[in-house]
Amino acid sequence: MRNNCLYFTLLITLIILTSVARAQERISLSANSDWQFYKGKLSYPALLTQQISWEKVQIPHSWNTTDVNDDVPGYYRGSGWYKKHLVIPANWKNRKVFLSFEGANQTTVIFVNGKKAGTHIGGYTGFNVDVSPFLRFDQNGKNEITIQVDNRYNANIPPLSADFTFFGGLYRDVYLTVAGKTHFNIDKYGGKGVFITTPLVSDEKASVSIKGDINNAAENVTELIVTATLKYKNRVIAEQKKQLKSDGLTHFELNFEEINNPKLWSPTEPNLYQLITTIRNAKTGELLDQVSNPLGFRWFKFDAAKGFFLNGKPLKLIGASRHQDYKNLGNAVGDEIAIKDVRLLKEMGGNFLRVAHYPQDPAVLAACDQLGLLAAVEIPVVNAITETEAFANNSKNMQREMIRQNYNHPSVIIWAYMNEVLLRPPFANDSTRREVYFKNVFKLAQELENLTREEDPNRYTMIPNHGNFALYNRIGLTKIPMLVGWNLYQGWYTGKYTGFATFLDMHHRLLPDKPLLVTEYGADADSRIHSEQPLRFDKSVEYAVQYHEFYLKAMLERPFVAAAMAWNLADFNSEERVETDPHINNKGLLTIDRKPKDTYLFYQANLLTVPFIKIGLTGRTVLGGVADGNNEFRQQIKVYSNQKTVSLAVNGVPIGKQTTSMGIANFTVTLLPGSNTLIATTGHGKQDQVEVVARLIPKILNSETLPFSDVNISLGDTRYFLAQPAQELWIPEQAYTKGSWGYVGGTRFSMTDTSRLSFGSNKNILGTALDPVYQTQRIGMDAFIFDVPDGEYELTLHFAELVSSEPQKALAYDLGAKTTVNEQFKERNFDVAINGKTMIANLGNKNELKAAEAHSYKVKVTATHNSGIKINFKPILDEAIINGIQLKKIY
Repeated sequence: MRNNCLYFTLLITLIILTSVARAQERISLSANSDWQFYKGKLSYPALLTQQISWEKVQIPHSWNTTDVNDDVPGYYRGSGWYKKHLVIPANWKNRKVFLSFEGANQTTVIFVNGKKAGTHIGGYTGFNVDVSPFLRFDQNGKNEITIQVDNRYNANIPPLSADFTFFGGLYRDVYLTVAGKTHFNIDKYGGKGVFITTPLVSDEKASVSIKGDINNAAENVTELIVTATLKYKNRVIAEQKKQLKSDGLTHFELNFEEINNPKLWSPTEPNLYQLITTIRNAKTGELLDQVSNPLGFRWFKFDAAKGFFLNGKPLKLIGASRHQDYKNLGNAVGDEIAIKDVRLLKEMGGNFLRVAHYPQDPAVLAACDQLGLLAAVEIPVVNAITETEAFANNSKNMQREMIRQNYNHPSVIIWAYMNEVLLRPPFANDSTRREVYFKNVFKLAQELENLTREEDPNRYTMIPNHGNFALYNRIGLTKIPMLVGWNLYQGWYTGKYTGFATFLDMHHRLLPDKPLLVTEYGADADSRIHSEQPLRFDKSVEYAVQYHEFYLKAMLERPFVAAAMAWNLADFNSEERVETDPHINNKGLLTIDRKPKDTYLFYQANLLTVPFIKIGLTGRTVLGGVADGNNEFRQQIKVYSNQKTVSLAVNGVPIGKQTTSMGIANFTVTLLPGSNTLIATTGHGKQDQVEVVARLIPKILNSETLPFSDVNISLGDTRYFLAQPAQELWIPEQAYTKGSWGYVGGTRFSMTDTSRLSFGSNKNILGTALDPVYQTQRIGMDAFIFDVPDGEYELTLHFAELVSSEPQKALAYDLGAKTTVNEQFKERNFDVAINGKTMIANLGNKNELKAAEAHSYKVKVTATHNSGIKINFKPILDEAIINGIQLKKIY
């Protein structure tokens, strides 16, 4: 195996040799390979001599990639240790060497060769640590780099709580940055030390202002020349030089007064210029430092009545928010996934990205610049604050780091802070103390606002609020920022989605001078769950499509709504969440592994300008249910298109043409058992083809033309659930009719509070991946009958007690629920008999049926004498329950 230290030395030597002619030009070299990791509490420097079992890892890395998705509540929040050996060439002795971190969550301490070199607070902004004083510049010597990262709760560091997982680790790239002793100031706040603005931009001309600071620690360099060179497609457009005296920290300013006929930057034409800024020794001409930044010429404004304008033209901002995690990777996703996400948003037709709820990988905004997406960025002050000076200082430091590190991106038009900060304010039983808290929230908001306008007077500021208009308006959080964002979920967490339009009109009426952005809206869409009668909170994709259709239409109809930011681009980890897909917030337009849902297709049909058509069966390779008398199955199909009319053919047979409304055409198709081919076409010849398998259960189980093979039934349910990865289709229950199958007696289970979910439970059912099946149930059922032909069968019965004797705590996002709920727990026992023989005795919630735990029994059953299979439930104490039934014919 290649020796990593030697390999690293060779790489550095190669870079040095190839850059001799460029003298002191800055070097940036990734240092992601061959780290060693330990999760747990250690002390430094004692760990250097201890016998510790280190794990070899690569950066990006998180220690929470698995424990956030298991059935054990909580996940590891504590210390993780990383170490690595570096051989630093002697050539670097007279230079500045920094360890540059793009992100480490959330407190970081850096040790070099036994000495503490630096610290950083905050998990989502980058930082540079000058390690030069601690290094050994010896070709034969090793430098030991040891890093402690800690993601435990800290009341003085935001975020305190949030609907996302706080993954720990060195989860973004780590670099060695080598600069001359005279360099653009990167020592503080993690920026490049050069800040670019465009004071004047029009179609005819533009101006450019370049400012920054130079850190000069070289004793023999006192006269400098700073040069700014503007290029477009490698052609020099303008150049400006300035000579200045330098000793210590020196400020500089350069200006291009007039750039004629600038190529404007916009989502349709993201024209990017390159601005190269250099420092040279005025006496020798030696290059001391050089940085490159993107530059985009654009001008923009928000208008409270007319929305958003870019380059003098109205533009409705439509897009989504993004979290930075990915399936099985946590937040250690790397540049390629960050760039892919921006591309997916662009391919959806979006023109706006809300980088939420924290600054993300530098690759995100770089991709926005290149692809043409406008962006808002914010710091992670989420849900609440701590009323301490330390919390306020950390928040302000994060805001300053965010701005300075992302200042030069033309895509960024908004700096934000304080997301839903009044979601569940403390001191509910002390109104006087609560008012003090509100005043402290206001004070911190004003301080962040003042800091932001001082750091960057050219962009807008925003606070995103949840839907309690009266509270935010009374406290003053609608007055401080330049823009107000609303996170609105009428028709999901509260009320009906028709209330969304009412809220928008209320804001415009009561705050006519304050521009409005809808910064969040969405409904859970578990891509495995479908319904032909969608209901609020059933997690079906169909309900989510209805929801988004209403919301988008309402926003498009109102010019004063400047922006629509769907929540969220992709599903993301939220460890405290339960429901059908535990630990995942599945409001995403894409799944957590970035597969499109129908909601993503809906936006493509409404936003793309090139001809588009797609059959709404994303992720569904299996359809089916109970066949009709002709052994066929009728299925509702949506086709998404930006064309006025679309046609659909099934198995080569045209079934007609439909007109689209909000990009959707609805068809009812007839499917035959086995493989079916669906082809949708537009008048332009654009088409989409989908192959699906129809699994049909005969209406009469002893049918000779459609023999019975198997069925999976979710009791108490009206939805279809396609379990992964086996593509096992679960269908809704039905009442028994002679010759068929179904339940006899009983009622659907529902929670005490049905204000959101009208059936079933939203609990995480432990010990299973079939949560949707176990979360619904029929109670008090007398029997379940299958009128199957004689033969051998395998019967599986699924049980889960959905009521607990322990108080249940509501999560912060569940605004419609009480903080804690005492459920109506009753002790139950019952027997289960199959074809007259008791097979399960005294089953109850004081023995096998633990609350919210999956329990199943599998049994072989013989059907004889044309009597089928009958399952009887015999209550002993209270009522019997059952959640799911599977029956499979063996022969």
